[in-house]
Amino acid sequence: MTRSYFGTDGIRGRTNQTPMTADVAMKVGQAAGAHFLRGEHRHRVVIGKDTRLSGYMMESALVAGFTSVGMDVVMVGPMPTPGVAMLTQSMRADLGVMISASHNPYVDNGIKLFGPNGYKLSDADEAAIEALLQDPPSLVDSEQIGRARRVDDAQGRYINDAKATFSSKLRLDGLKIVVDCANGAAYQVAPSALWELGADVIAMGVSPNGTNINDNCGSTYPQGLCERVVEEGAAIGLALDGDADRLIVVDEKGKLVDGDQLMALIGSDWKRRGKLVGDAIVATVMSNLGLERFLEDEGIGLERSQVGDRYVLERMREKGCNVGGEQSGHLILTDYATTGDGLIAGLQILAALVTSEKPASELLHLFEPYPQLLKNVRYNGGSPLDAEVVKQAIAAGESRLSETGRVLIRKSGTEPLIRVMAEGENEDLIEAVVGDICAAVEGVD
Repeated sequence: MTRSYFGTDGIRGRTNQTPMTADVAMKVGQAAGAHFLRGEHRHRVVIGKDTRLSGYMMESALVAGFTSVGMDVVMVGPMPTPGVAMLTQSMRADLGVMISASHNPYVDNGIKLFGPNGYKLSDADEAAIEALLQDPPSLVDSEQIGRARRVDDAQGRYINDAKATFSSKLRLDGLKIVVDCANGAAYQVAPSALWELGADVIAMGVSPNGTNINDNCGSTYPQGLCERVVEEGAAIGLALDGDADRLIVVDEKGKLVDGDQLMALIGSDWKRRGKLVGDAIVATVMSNLGLERFLEDEGIGLERSQVGDRYVLERMREKGCNVGGEQSGHLILTDYATTGDGLIAGLQILAALVTSEKPASELLHLFEPYPQLLKNVRYNGGSPLDAEVVKQAIAAGESRLSETGRVLIRKSGTEPLIRVMAEGENEDLIEAVVGDICAAVEGVD
């Protein structure tokens, strides 16, 4: 079945344009609600959102959809995506919804769905909901319409849950931390959790106005955080994205630390402490070859998945691993959460910083990344990757890099683009390899 609504991470688009309209949101609520009406108990859905202006509109539409098919709604207000996943499970809800377009600008929005176990929906569940969207909704009788209510203690629940992942033997007393909340979902919970653990907190991106989410702030635009960490003489900086499921770190010198380095630290630290399950971590095909070499030296395997945190999690569950993530900063630690959680990942980094007594610049730069080059080539139709000239160019590139690097070619799932990536020890060589493959793709009619 062709997927008309769901992408790699729920439904996403520009607000007031299909599929991100109030009408579609109401229908999604009706279809998802009907799909999860199982058993005789009173059914419940938890709905959270980030700080986008359109969040109110989408929330109201979803509430209308869910209640019209007989599902009760609990609205928790601004809440990190992992917080919605946690509350879905802890409140014994049948379904969880996060209204967010993650790191996108405020004009976009999205709908992420979680099952009763707190995990993002499977492809099968999404396909079933898509099928229901094609049919008239199954509206309940008037006396069976669901009730909607707001809860006031949701943020406190999430803060306590996050703090519980930080060792009770440790404190952050005297540690100056700059945290950039991207004017997004974590603007209250992240600074509060860090302060309650003893940190000297300098908060940025904590004045949302509906239109400034991710606007030159947060993990996608960390330049301001880099400068602020140095200006304040802070020990470390943490940058979250709009829905706080992503983390980028800045050391005390103002240098960025990406998800690959963070996975290297957590993986090797947990390995030494006997916490790493499966003697491996899961990363995507985009993670740097330097990470793979570092993990080999540490006696840790690397399992690769396709791009997307849901695919990372699927591979983690398949292989029995408890650490995984993406270069972009989605870090999944299944000992503590069912999806990526920027705050919880940050607390693990802070725990390692406190116990090591090393500066962040020494602790967080565990390997030298291999030179990596990615280019996107637009095409006009057809299947350029099936062309013989492209296959030959790819084979030639792989042969030239041999044991010193790798080539990764993938087709975009949302645009007519071929993504050409190569990495290796020789920067000039990878530029030549990428250039030759791109030229071959561009030459296909």
